[in-house]
Amino acid sequence: MSKKRLGLRVVKLLLVRLVLSLFLLSIAWVLLYRWVAPPATLHMLKRRAEAGAADKENPQIRYSFVQLEEMSEQLPLAVVASEDQRFPDHNGFDVDAILDAIKRNRKGGNIRGGSTISQQVAKNVFLWHGRSYFRKAVEAYFTMLIEALWGKERILEVYLNIAEMGDGVFGVEAASQKYFKKPAKEVGRQQAALLAAVLPNPIKFSAQRPSAYVLRRRYRIARAMSSLGGTNYLKDILPEKDEK
Repeated sequence: MSKKRLGLRVVKLLLVRLVLSLFLLSIAWVLLYRWVAPPATLHMLKRRAEAGAADKENPQIRYSFVQLEEMSEQLPLAVVASEDQRFPDHNGFDVDAILDAIKRNRKGGNIRGGSTISQQVAKNVFLWHGRSYFRKAVEAYFTMLIEALWGKERILEVYLNIAEMGDGVFGVEAASQKYFKKPAKEVGRQQAALLAAVLPNPIKFSAQRPSAYVLRRRYRIARAMSSLGGTNYLKDILPEKDEK
């Protein structure tokens, strides 16, 4: 066998081993976060660095992970009503929403995304923000992994904890404490809808000083929560709470 052929075989073998190693590492990473709360995300670290670079007085990140049982049932319902109404039924991708977003974007105006809650979790927990085709492909891969290895309950739980809901404020517990001076388990329907209303742009929109636009979004989200059937809409996903 020639040296050139031998060299190609070695390169192929190394590539196979690299791909296999990355695959096994991704599986282990996803399984770890199936039971362990993510200590931080790349987006949190980026926001912390941006705050420090801007010389803000208080650049720390507010983040406190709580389980679904420690949240008001209005909170998961609000984000599903606002961000991904087909969440209980799809396998991680909402084809209709993606096609609708493409159609609307072709008409011009504000860019709209068709990302599901599952895709947003895959992006925010495991990846960096960006618009390259490569990143979108990796996002799709991690979306399939968390759908298969986590299930809907864990995906929704992680989303509610890592979604940015204000400048450096991540998750419903930190947001509830900052804006309503109460824990997430005591948040009502209107307050949950208000937090969901700022999700498209938590830097531009504020739950603390909501603009007329945010208040209109809150109203529409609250109506959607009722139209879906209230908390019963997620009864197959949300854990049963112990009765005292």
